[in-house]
Amino acid sequence: MPGGGSAAALASAMGAALIAMSTRYSIGKSKPKPIETRFSKIIGDADAARANLLTLVSEDSTAYLNMVAARKSGDQKVSAQAKRAAIRVPKDIIKISQSLLKVIPFLKKEGNTYMVSDVKAAEGFLKAGISAALAMVQANQ
Repeated sequence: MPGGGSAAALASAMGAALIAMSTRYSIGKSKPKPIETRFSKIIGDADAARANLLTLVSEDSTAYLNMVAARKSGDQKVSAQAKRAAIRVPKDIIKISQSLLKVIPFLKKEGNTYMVSDVKAAEGFLKAGISAALAMVQANQ
């Protein structure tokens, strides 16, 4: 049962995918070696982030269902543990998304000029993911 946390992870995963795609279209455009090297690192990091975020989509659903079950059980210890998991997932989404946002200025400056709109879209998805994940952290505290 996906909810806001899952949607946050999915939004950020779309941002990561757009970063990887736009960076792939930036390689081989006669840029200096250090820039090309950074492009390659960005692609690897964005692909790994996308995979992690997609995993967090289902982890958030599981954390939510566990929290509901824990509340029904009345067991304080189980509830506290479920609450920690329900907070950890959106915090992970925020951390990954913030890390990806750091490459946006570089891509806007050094990336393929035809990909700037995709980079801006990635930025929007990452910020939406962060905003939604923050709401989930606040709701689950």
